[in-house]
Amino acid sequence: MAAARIHHLNCASMHPQAGFTLEHPSRSSSYRGLVCHCLLIETEGGLVLVDTGLGLADVSGGPARLGRMFWHVVRPALAEHETARRQIEHLGFDADDVRHIVLTHLDVDHAGGLGDFPRARVHVLAAEHEAAQTRRHFKERDRYRPAQWAHAPDWALYAPEGERWQGFESVRALVDLPPEILLIPLAGHTRGHAAIAVAQGDGWLLHAGDAYFHRDQMSTRPCCPVGLRLFQAAMALDNSQRRANVVRLQELALGDNGVQVFCSHDAVELARAQAQQ
Repeated sequence: MAAARIHHLNCASMHPQAGFTLEHPSRSSSYRGLVCHCLLIETEGGLVLVDTGLGLADVSGGPARLGRMFWHVVRPALAEHETARRQIEHLGFDADDVRHIVLTHLDVDHAGGLGDFPRARVHVLAAEHEAAQTRRHFKERDRYRPAQWAHAPDWALYAPEGERWQGFESVRALVDLPPEILLIPLAGHTRGHAAIAVAQGDGWLLHAGDAYFHRDQMSTRPCCPVGLRLFQAAMALDNSQRRANVVRLQELALGDNGVQVFCSHDAVELARAQAQQ
């Protein structure tokens, strides 16, 4: 049985320095920055979050907490009411109602709210957890912020193994979660990046995380604003693998398969999803 209800949340508004390059020139007047598109899923066993955005400690901690590169380049709004914790409370729930958090990856803007739900089990690919703990590559030294998981979460770590699903390999259900929530390895942006599929009605939602950044990358004539195109390449741990993932996601998004594909940071995709919920 599919999840009873799915909420689409923006858990971090961001206004990067090079914002004018992050949208096509013909649409620049309507550009309003980036979001962090998270899901709150109501299940019979409690609430499940897909990504957390920034948390309460991030809002109050500033650059020392978030890292100076993220602070100065991405320029997060740091609005307390946008944190997943406050939005969940506004919906009438308690932080302890969040039993599970499923992460696309552990970048600073995706995992900042972990500490706001200390009783939740945190599901992530083992390769991503290892990358965040060791930060061996120079691209990993600032993107991961160990303070965000200093409370020692209850980690559930997964190897890339499982079944085939919609053209993707090693897809699996998660421990103690309904089989309608699937973890899909999509390494490239980070070492252990993943997409999360969630059954909804007769179809599926596919949260692609940071596998791509702009809705037009999923169109019949795919394209991407120059700033986002450069940013994607610069941040990817394996850019060839990232590009291959984009092609597979395009095929899925354009197919007649009942799958709605969206990424983490496109505000238009978020608005469309919220209008449908």
